[in-house]
This record gives sequence, C-alpha cells and structure tokens, in this order.
Amino acid sequence: MSRKAHLIGSLGLKDAETCFSTVAEILGDCCPRIPDGETGGRGYWIRWQNKTFESVPDLFVEEVMQTLPGFKDTVKRPFYRPKPGVDAARLELPALGYADEAIASYAIFKRLADAGKIPAGTRFQVCVPTAVALLGGFIVADSRAAMEGPVERAMQRDLERLQKAIPADRLSIQWDVCYEVIGADGGPKLHYADAVEGSIERVARLCGLVGKGVELGIHLCYGDPGHKHIVEPKDLGICVAFANGICAASPRPVEFMHMPVPRDRNDDAFFAPLKQLALPAATRLILGLVHYTDGSAGTRKRIATAEGHVKEFDVATECGFGRRDPETVPALLRVHKEVCA
Repeated sequence: MSRKAHLIGSLGLKDAETCFSTVAEILGDCCPRIPDGETGGRGYWIRWQNKTFESVPDLFVEEVMQTLPGFKDTVKRPFYRPKPGVDAARLELPALGYADEAIASYAIFKRLADAGKIPAGTRFQVCVPTAVALLGGFIVADSRAAMEGPVERAMQRDLERLQKAIPADRLSIQWDVCYEVIGADGGPKLHYADAVEGSIERVARLCGLVGKGVELGIHLCYGDPGHKHIVEPKDLGICVAFANGICAASPRPVEFMHMPVPRDRNDDAFFAPLKQLALPAATRLILGLVHYTDGSAGTRKRIATAEGHVKEFDVATECGFGRRDPETVPALLRVHKEVCA
C-alpha cells in the first residue's frame, strides 16, 4: 500500500478555502482527507468553546490557578461550576458549534471538489475534541463527573446535525484524544479512576456516534502548547494501549489511528511498543513523525527506525500546526509529499 499523508486539523492559513486549495495543490491525491484548517477563533483547539460555557446561565466562573507538568508558569484561567442548587446532570448545553463550522466549510469543499480542484475521492475531515477534553478544559475538577452527561449529549447533537448535512461517503470524523492520553501518562488527573480503561470506554462511546459510511479516525495527542508536549512520552506504550483498546471496544470500525513521535526520537526504544500493536486489518496506522525543523532528511530517519517495528503506516505531524508561522506551512506540506513519494 502506498504511503499517504494525514493532516491533524489546524493548518494556520487564513480561511477554509485557502486550506483546501493549498493542500490539494501540494499534496494532491496522497492526502485522502482534508480538514478546513480550524481557522479563525478555532485556531487554538478548544479555547473557542469558552463561549459555550459562558452562555449557560446555570454555570458561574471560578478563576483557577493552574500549572501543567513540565511548565514553569502558573496560569489563571476561567473554569465553570454549576450554581448552588443546580442539578448539573440535567443541564442542557447550547450547540457547541462544531456542526455549524463543518457545514459551512463543507459547502466550500464541495464547490472546489465539483470544480475539479480537489482530487476525486478525497473526504472532508472534521476534527472534534472528546467530552473529557471539554470537561478538563472548562469545568472545575469536582464537577466534571456530574457535567459529563450534559457535555456528551451536546456532542451527540452536534454530531447528529453535521452527519445529516454532509454525505457519509464524503465525510471523515476524527476524535482528538488528548486529555485522556496525558492523564494516563502522568499528566493532570482525570475525573475517573482508571485512566486507560476509563478513557477507552468513553472514546468507544463517542465512536458509536459516527454513522455507517463515515470514515472514523483517532488522533492520540500529548498536547502542543508552545510547541511542547504537556507530558513527554518515554515511548509509544501508552498510545499502543489506547489504540488496541479503542479498536477492540468501538462498536464500529476505526479506519485510522494516529500516534505522535517527538522530533528527537528516532531510536528503537521509542518505537518498540509497536510490536504489541494489534490493530484490525481495516485500521490504518498513522505515525506523527513529520517535523518542519529537520525536514525530509530527519523525517526519513524516523521512518526508517519505525519500519523496523511496523511496516505499513501513513505519516503526519505530531499535532496540528495552526499556531506556526503561516509562511512555513507550504514547506511543511511539501515535506509530507516528499516522504510519501
């Protein structure tokens, strides 16, 4: 099978049309799915969702001091708590906005595809955070368990709406699994006891929201604030555990599974856990080993090491690259193309 390029989500270009056109021009048919680049207010992953929680009258803000592992700075940021007397489990959140954004971007994607500017067969990719990410990013720790139901219900409504509006055979949905991965590897604690099994159960529920004919993928992530991981993985062990568990628990097939690879890890020890990888035949492995700073040469070294442990995989960056200088984006896309050739 020929190697393909995968884009995580954010692209750092000015708008969806620029993202679609630039990717199609540079990567062509070696990129089977194209995201809209998460432009505008969505450029920093889930931060734009502050508007969702801010608009709920039964929640109020607490200013919480937070320090992430590996970072010296402590940041004060808003977290939300249900008001006294409110039954948090019964709250109904407004539309999250993922469906609105996807439907608007798909109209642009379809126009370009119909005009022959996007290769035939390319899918429109929608990237969505898990409910655990929104809970960890916006809800105070002692209210997350109670708020999990309302957040999952809001996510389900968004997924239902966008899947009604976009043809299944043109759509790819990627779940961004970040808080769960770093929580299982020594990062901030999750609101449930077993970080691996509890996360697998929750991600599998979300997989069940993706309809028949829609391509489903998972992006396993260690975060990217300031182009640094929140927790630095010692190897791919946690990712392999998540990948095996999610594919086994998902009520429907998972078509692709992405794992990040740090720039300085082209050693066998990092890739060794891939020997325990047990993906179904229908699930394509994607390794996030493309890095702008060492280009095609460094990326090929990581590919060569990975091939000692697993033969078939596609390539991507570790995370989205929406926060990098937009002038560097075409060159980074060309690195993807070169290592796919």
